[in-house]
Amino acid sequence: MLKKGIIRRITISTLALLILLITYLFPTKIDNNEFKQTLNYIEAKKSAIYLLDNENYVSRVNVLMKSKNIEDKIKEIIEMLTINSATTTYLPTHFYALIPQGTKIKNLTLDNGLLKLDFSKEFLATTKENERKMVESIVYSLTELDSVSNILIFVEGNQLLELPYSKEKLPTILNKDFGINTLYEIDSLKDTKKTTIYYGSKIEDVFYYVPITYISNTKQEKVEIIIEKLKTSPLYESKLISYLNANAEMTDYQIRENEIKLSFNKYLLDDLNNSNVIEEVQYTIFLSLRDTYNIKSVEFDVQNEEKNINLVINSLE
Repeated sequence: MLKKGIIRRITISTLALLILLITYLFPTKIDNNEFKQTLNYIEAKKSAIYLLDNENYVSRVNVLMKSKNIEDKIKEIIEMLTINSATTTYLPTHFYALIPQGTKIKNLTLDNGLLKLDFSKEFLATTKENERKMVESIVYSLTELDSVSNILIFVEGNQLLELPYSKEKLPTILNKDFGINTLYEIDSLKDTKKTTIYYGSKIEDVFYYVPITYISNTKQEKVEIIIEKLKTSPLYESKLISYLNANAEMTDYQIRENEIKLSFNKYLLDDLNNSNVIEEVQYTIFLSLRDTYNIKSVEFDVQNEEKNINLVINSLE
């Protein structure tokens, strides 16, 4: 009897544990909203798009993307760039879309890096102040995608070769050579150079990057212009920030096919007692060189008194 009682208690205990385990693994009530939010968060991917900020700059901000294939990604980005679309409510506060409300994509083709976009007639209902910024926003947002190198814009089947208000002529093929937030520092139309430099900026608790394309007369190599600009105050009375130490000196550089190697003195480091390079310094230099030279990687070599520090940047989250 005692043996049977023990066996009975063991059996009951085992069954109870089994029931608890089944209940834990397969709950009878599932909160569908909570499950979907978690799933979307896990699958979501960050992507950079370019929106208008409070200072009237077309700025680089990160957003969460749900699309997986390239055509859906392009459509999702265009929707985010369109005023009062279904997704603009998810944009960061204080950033604004530039494509006119109601604009639709009538046709989209992508072949060997060349993206052709045909928009509905609402696309032309932009404003004189924002017409160029709108094109900058589209070009810079879509060329962040690895599969997109060049863009052709059409409206109702006709290629957009000039801006609707200013009549500024547009290149037949658009890419980051088009420039963004362009500033002219020239005294002649001869021997001009175009250099895009990224600065930091902040609205409340959101940090983001602002690219400025400088058109200038200079004999300097573009990498030298970038480092010099980032060491000095970026723009008069602007909220743009450069974290590069004024004492940082670029001692050498090597421009390769898909990479640039930069050598600096110890003042590139954020603390002379350690081997860290400020993240914002890494990325402002990386983004500036990436867009100016169309390279994929930047290698930093820092000469410290105690040791050599080497850092390679090839992406930006």
